[in-house]
Amino acid sequence: MANNTARAAKLADRIKVVVAETLKTRIKDPRLGFVTITDARITGDLREATVFYTVYGDETERSESAAALESAKGILRSEVGRQTGVKFTPTLAFIADAIPEGAKQIDELLARAAEADAKVHEVAKDAKYAGEPDPYRAPRAAEDEDEDDEDAGDE
Repeated sequence: MANNTARAAKLADRIKVVVAETLKTRIKDPRLGFVTITDARITGDLREATVFYTVYGDETERSESAAALESAKGILRSEVGRQTGVKFTPTLAFIADAIPEGAKQIDELLARAAEADAKVHEVAKDAKYAGEPDPYRAPRAAEDEDEDDEDAGDE
C-alpha cells in the first residue's frame, strides 16, 4: 500500500511539472493570464488528478484563465499521458488555489495585531506602578532585621 501512495505522489509531482511546462510552451490562449501551478494531487487508483493553480490579477483575469484552462484540458491531458507513460491517463480537474487569499487574510490580521500592540505600548509608555515598583522588597528587609535581632539575643 505504501508503494501505491509513493507512486501516486511521484505521478502527481510529474503532472504538476508537465502541466506547468505545457502551459508555458504550447498553450497560446489569450485568455490565459499569469498562471502558477501550485500543486497536483491524484487519487489512489491514479484515475483522477486535481491541479491547483493561482492567477495573478483581478477577478476577471481569474475567470478568463479558468475558462482557458478548461478549454486546454484535452491538450494538457494528452501531454500528461505522453510524458508520464502511464497505462491510463488521469482526467484533469483544475481548482483555483485559496493560498493567496488565506495569506492576504493572515497579513491583514497580523497588521491589525501590530497596530493594537503599538497602541498598548503608547498607553504604557507613561504608565506608573499603582503601588511601589517592588512591593515585596520592603517586607523581606524587615524580616532580615527581625532575624538579626533574634541572633543578637542568642549571644
